[in-house]
Amino acid sequence: MSDTIIGLTGGVASGKSLAESVFRDLGIFVADADAAARAALAAGSSGLAEVVAAFGAGVLAADGTLDRAAMRRRIFADAGAKRVLEGIVHPRVRASLQAACQAADSPYAVASIPLLAEVGGRSAYPWLRRILVIDAAEATRLARLQARDGIEAGLARRMLEAQASRTERLAIADDVISNDGPPQALATQVAALDRLYRRLAASA
Repeated sequence: MSDTIIGLTGGVASGKSLAESVFRDLGIFVADADAAARAALAAGSSGLAEVVAAFGAGVLAADGTLDRAAMRRRIFADAGAKRVLEGIVHPRVRASLQAACQAADSPYAVASIPLLAEVGGRSAYPWLRRILVIDAAEATRLARLQARDGIEAGLARRMLEAQASRTERLAIADDVISNDGPPQALATQVAALDRLYRRLAASA
């Protein structure tokens, strides 16, 4: 059982996934909000049934799974639909992450939540002991995003602008890792925080 849960977040192309892998290499359990969101709307789930009740069978693909492309178009065109979908998915994601982290057998657990700043930070996740933000300069993130996804600069910038601002993300942070340098620099910073989090867990 792990009662010390660390929230991990960062904007697109900040290096959050790399930080997750370093925590795992250090023997720390990491629960992923994106995976929890997919499970919340899996075929046969109560979440998917609620989505169909709210939006109709037109959001289903031929095989009975959620037609994610159709759903994405729907919520981008209609802010009200987006709020309805979030009201179905977010409570399930929060409950899933908390249960998984509390059941972890590592000294502490990490809940990786990409949109933590967007959904309310600690007010939405009051059970987080600390919040760690992986931060990188906008120019660094733009370059990484273009290289990673093979996209042009305009689209990369729009993807960054669709998320919380760097200022908003840093405002919810207890701990910040600067990831403008090489991967080893990030790993060193994660290792230092791992030592801190182990001490916090031992004293909880």
